[in-house]
Amino acid sequence: MTGLRNPARGEAILHVDGRPLILCLTMGALARLEAAFEVNSLEALEARLASLSSQDILVIISALLCGASMTPAELGKAQIRPTEAAKAISQAFEGAGA
Repeated sequence: MTGLRNPARGEAILHVDGRPLILCLTMGALARLEAAFEVNSLEALEARLASLSSQDILVIISALLCGASMTPAELGKAQIRPTEAAKAISQAFEGAGA
C-alpha cells in the first residue's frame, strides 16, 4: 500500500526503490518478528532487538510492511536509505507505544 500514512495508527513511510511504502507495528508484525528471531515472548523479542545487524533490519522492515509483501532477500536488493529505514522503524515502534 502506498500513499499517506495514518499517524494515529502508528504508521511510518519508508521509500523502497523510490516508492513510498507503509510500515506499521501490528500484532501480526510482532508474531512475524517473534518467529523470525526465534523467541517466544515480547520480553525476549525486546532483548533480541537490542543488538541488530543489517540483515535483522531487513527482517524487521519485511515484518512491518503493510499491504506490500517483500522478503528480506528482496529488500536486500532494493534501494533503501539506511537512515530513512532506521527512522521509519523507530516511528512505527513509537507510534504503537512500544
